[in-house]
Amino acid sequence: MVEPQLHRVTLPNGLRVVLAPDSAAGQSSGQAPVVGVSVHYDVGFRSEPEGRTGFAHLFEHLMFQGSESLEKLAHFRHVQGSGGTFNGSTHQDYTDYFQVLPSAALERALFLEADRMRAPKLTEENLANQVDVVKEEIRLNVLNRPYGGFPWILLPPVLYSTFANAHNGYGDFTDLEQATVDDCAAFFDTFYSPGNAVLTVAGDLDVDRTIKLIEKHFGDVPARGVPQRPSFGEPFPTSEVRGKHADPHAPLPAVALGYRLPDPVGELDAYLANVVLSGILSDGDASRLQQRLVHGEALVVDVSAGTGLMGAPLDARDPDTFTFTAIHTPDVGVERVIGAIDEELDKLATEGPTEEELHRVTARWAASLHRENDRVVSRTLDLGSAELLHGRAELISELPDRIGNVRAQDVANAAKELRSDARAVLEIEPAGDENGGAA
Repeated sequence: MVEPQLHRVTLPNGLRVVLAPDSAAGQSSGQAPVVGVSVHYDVGFRSEPEGRTGFAHLFEHLMFQGSESLEKLAHFRHVQGSGGTFNGSTHQDYTDYFQVLPSAALERALFLEADRMRAPKLTEENLANQVDVVKEEIRLNVLNRPYGGFPWILLPPVLYSTFANAHNGYGDFTDLEQATVDDCAAFFDTFYSPGNAVLTVAGDLDVDRTIKLIEKHFGDVPARGVPQRPSFGEPFPTSEVRGKHADPHAPLPAVALGYRLPDPVGELDAYLANVVLSGILSDGDASRLQQRLVHGEALVVDVSAGTGLMGAPLDARDPDTFTFTAIHTPDVGVERVIGAIDEELDKLATEGPTEEELHRVTARWAASLHRENDRVVSRTLDLGSAELLHGRAELISELPDRIGNVRAQDVANAAKELRSDARAVLEIEPAGDENGGAA
């Protein structure tokens, strides 16, 4: 694809705007031209106050419950009535909201986002309703699901020591139930100011007209103070730390290994070497762990390696996490699985990957990045998160080349840093009865 020329403006209230015009958006597939609109707020799980676990995610839900000018469900109707789609998601360091619509409906999307940035409808009724919705989501995705929260909820308390990095971002039921409307109002006032957000518009758009529409709808959103973002850094582990979790729904034991990664912002190339390392270890049937642990010695029924606690690389600031997960049979034993992973890391640290492995993984990553950026929704969200986390939305178009520049020695160096004396080991123990039911 031809990379769009980015345009930036900052409104007097502090809202940062990134525009990425692409007149071909949607037309290559014969569809109507489309535009993506996203807002990224600089607040995520790690910004939650103690005693309010899950609050960032709860607030994401509340942002869909009506606003200054719109009743509950109106946002849904206006987007879907325009032939568009929408959603939001909460991450470690940011919360995003987006819609993709026919480009003729651009002003509608801008109005909707500006209206809830100005004043979401925070009421006792909406709060109680969404606490129940979030609790049901937790039951469905974590409590009543085999390996629920593995590893992104269960591993951090073993690897990290501070509340910001170690707590459950989905939320504890007691914390969620104790949330008040005043808590919500304070959270909004602190983190949902225009100066703490990035608005991204990508796709079929005219730059001058879009800027005028943005000024029209967002220009009068009141400026508020922007919180100073704290550093969430903490020391690396100085020894191996271990934890166990009993899972009443898991049919087989499992293990997760967690390691600290280089700073994804300040040490980007070293971080990308870990992205390539994870691909060489577990990306596809030809990868080293698949070949040895699954197809060769049959030690596990499933194994994966990856950068990013939430399952995606470059989705957080420092600290970030390299993870291995494996599900194995009871007769194999966890130490044998860990030992095999360590041996494969040692081989890569000593010998590095082969040129064929390196080319296969970097080519696949580059192709995946290009494919994702061809989708308006992905491009819009990636531009916004790169601008927020790295201060450079241009990074998304540079990543394929930077991944391609990772060399064998870089991967070997990354493998050397994944040391057994500075990691977390989390074991999942099945706790159900002999028929697999909960004990």
